[in-house]
Amino acid sequence: MRLSTLAELAAEHRMRLPEALTSHWPPQLHATDERGWFRFQRLYDMARACVRGEAALRRIVREAAQDDAAEGSRWLELQVDPTSYAGPVGGITPALEIILDEASAASRDTGTGIGIVVAASRIRHPLDARALARLAARYAGDGPGSVVGFGLSNDERRGDTTDFAPAFAIAHRAGLAAVPHAGELLGPAAVQQTLGSLRPDRIGHGVRAIEDPRVMEELAHSGVALEVCPGSNVAMGVFAHPSEVPLRALAEHGIPIALGADDPLLFGSRLVAQYELARDHLAFTDAELARLASQSLAASRAPESVRTAAAHATAAWLAT
Repeated sequence: MRLSTLAELAAEHRMRLPEALTSHWPPQLHATDERGWFRFQRLYDMARACVRGEAALRRIVREAAQDDAAEGSRWLELQVDPTSYAGPVGGITPALEIILDEASAASRDTGTGIGIVVAASRIRHPLDARALARLAARYAGDGPGSVVGFGLSNDERRGDTTDFAPAFAIAHRAGLAAVPHAGELLGPAAVQQTLGSLRPDRIGHGVRAIEDPRVMEELAHSGVALEVCPGSNVAMGVFAHPSEVPLRALAEHGIPIALGADDPLLFGSRLVAQYELARDHLAFTDAELARLASQSLAASRAPESVRTAAAHATAAWLAT
C-alpha cells in the first residue's frame, strides 16, 4: 500500500496512525525477538485494518500494479490472506473474488500482470489453512487475475511447520506454487524442515540457510528458489547492513533467486531499490543483475509470453 493511501484511508475511518507510519516513516524495526516482531505485526495490522470494503481492496490492488509498472516490472505476485478483509464484503470468497477481479483488470490496464498468492497464517489453526487452500484451489490458474500460489506467513517461531503439510498437499494437487516463509527469523533448520514437509517451489526469505553448508547443498540440489528481499532483511534486523545480506553467496552456490521487495509500506523500499542494493553494496555487475531478473521470472508463475517479452527487454537493456 502507498503511504499516501494509508493516510487517506485512516482519515476516512477516523483512525489515528502512529508516528512510525506518518512523520517517522519508514519505521525502525528490529523484529528478530518477540517484542520486535510484535511491533512489526502491530503496524502491519493497523495498516491492514484501514482496508475496509470493496473500493479499498480494489484500490490497493490497482495501485500496486501501477507502482510496479512504473518501475518496469512485468509480473507481480501479491500475497493475501482473504480472512483479513472478509467482514465488510461478506466472507472470504467475496474478498478473494474482488481481489482477483481487480487484479485481472489492473493487469490489462497497466501491462503488469498480477498473480495472487493466498496465504495462511502460522498463528491460526492448521484447519484454517486447509480451508484457505481449498479456496485457493477453486480459483487456481496460470494467468493474470488467477490464484497462482499458496503461502504460509506470520511469525515463523509460532506453530509447527509440519502441521501445515495437509494444506500444502491440497495446494499441490491444484497445481499451485507452494511459497511458504521460512529461514528469516529462524535458522537453517527451519529451511530444512520446510523443504521436507511442505515441498515448496519457493521459500520466502530462506537467507539463514547461509549458516549451514549442508542446508545450502540441499537447497541447491532441490532447485527451490529463495525470495530474497535485502531491504526487508536489513529493516527487520536480520542483517545489520546491506553488505551482510548473503545474496551473492546464495547465488554463487547455485540457488535460484527471486529478488523481491517484501512490503514497501513498512520497509520503505521497492523493487528497483533491491537491484540498486545488489549493485551498490554487493558489487553485482549488469550481467549479474540481468541474471537475477531472469531467475526471478523463472521462479514465478508468470505466463510464458510474459517471460519471453521480459527476457527480450532484459537482453536489450544489457546490450546498451
